[in-house]
Formats: sequence, structure tokens, C-alpha cells
Amino acid sequence: MRRLAGAGLTVALVVAGVSACAEDGGSKGAGAAAAKPTPFGAADYRGLVPGMAKDAALASGALESVPVSLLDGCTDFTYKGGPAPDAARMAAEAAAEAGYKDLNAKADALEKPAATPTLRPGASAKESAEFAAAALESAKNSAAGAKAIADATMALAQLMAAREARDAAFLTAGRVSFGVDGLRELVAPADARTAEGIGVGSTVEALKQAYDAKGLKPAKGGTFELPVEGKPGWQYEFTVTGEKVASVALANRTMKCA
Repeated sequence: MRRLAGAGLTVALVVAGVSACAEDGGSKGAGAAAAKPTPFGAADYRGLVPGMAKDAALASGALESVPVSLLDGCTDFTYKGGPAPDAARMAAEAAAEAGYKDLNAKADALEKPAATPTLRPGASAKESAEFAAAALESAKNSAAGAKAIADATMALAQLMAAREARDAAFLTAGRVSFGVDGLRELVAPADARTAEGIGVGSTVEALKQAYDAKGLKPAKGGTFELPVEGKPGWQYEFTVTGEKVASVALANRTMKCA
């Protein structure tokens, strides 16, 4: 009987201990569950804030140290643990940008050819010959100008395709872009959410419910824009595809790349 009583006491102590551990672990688990990641926003995302100097951002440890894009004169980095630079894509970006600048400059130079003088009534044979030569030269310039404009338009399409390829490469990992005046754009990783819970995969209905009252407006290219309170020039950009949010960015488009 004494042994049974002792055994019962031991079991009771063990159960009490397990219960206490469960309660302790449960409280820790509840605390861990309650700890939410930093919302994607202008206040401070992973230690990064709008306008932050590039050197300070790199020193924070929030970013990888090697650029992943230099397109349009900006310098882009991924968040820590993001994809490594893609040399082939970056070379294609550089080629597209250089081609556009070259062809656009040629188009600008030929866009307004010199006016051809008119032939006066009763002009001499010499004047008529000079007029004909000038008219031929004007026609050549016009044709060259038209070709240059067409080439520049094609080059612009290639540049836009390079921008789309860059954006697509970082839809999941996100990226951060710096211009001459510091951090000008944060693109959210796919798992990030704003303080209101909006992120990639959110419905347009949820987006509007969260932000219509705060100034959400439709913009070009299937994008919705929302001004950032207290930060003039800064806005959230929610790109939508098929009635769902496809990407979220925080940007100041007035800040120049280079």
C-alpha cells in the first residue's frame, strides 16, 4: 500500500511537472505567435527608411552587398539572403539602355530637318536645279529621320522589356533601389504585408477596403497608388493582375536615379 501511495505521489508530481512545462511552453509559444514581422511600410522596414543613404543601408546588414541591377542609372540590391546578381540579365539591361540612348539621340538630331526653300515663279534654270537638289536632300533627311525615330521606338520597347524582366526577377525576393539622393524605392518580398495586412495575393476588394478612405487611387498599367502620410512624394504602388495584388512597392518617383 505504501508503494502504491508513493507511486501515486510520483505520478502526481510528474503530471504536475508536465502541466507546468506545458503552461510555460504554451505561454512562450503564444508569445512567439504574437510576435509579428515588421510590416512593410515607410516607418522602418528591416532597418531601411525612405531617403536613406546607400552606404548606411549597406552597413545596416539588411541588404546583400553586390548590386543586382544598374538599369536607368539606379543601383539596386536585394534583401539579405536574396538572389545573386544575374550577369546575363544585367548585360542585357546595359545593352538595351545604351542602344536606346544612342538611337534616341540620333532621332532627336534628325527630327526637325531644315525647311526646304520654295521655288519662286519664273525661276532660272540654275535656281530650279538648286531647288531640286535641296528638295532631294530634304527628302533624304526626312526618310533618315523617320527611320531614326522608328529605331528609337524599337529601342525603347527593348528597354521597357528589360525593366519588366528585372521586375519579374525580384517579384518573390523583393529589391531596394538607390538614386543620387538615397533610397528611392523598396519593392516588398512576396511574403511581406503592410500594417493593414495587404500584400501579394490580396484581393482588390481587400485592398480597397483597407485604403479607399486613405486616398487610394487607380493609376496607369493596372496599378493603384496610395500617398504616404507625412512623407511628400512617397507613395505605395500596388500592381494588380487578375483582381489580385501582384506586387507592392514604396517609391518616390521624383527622386532621380542619376
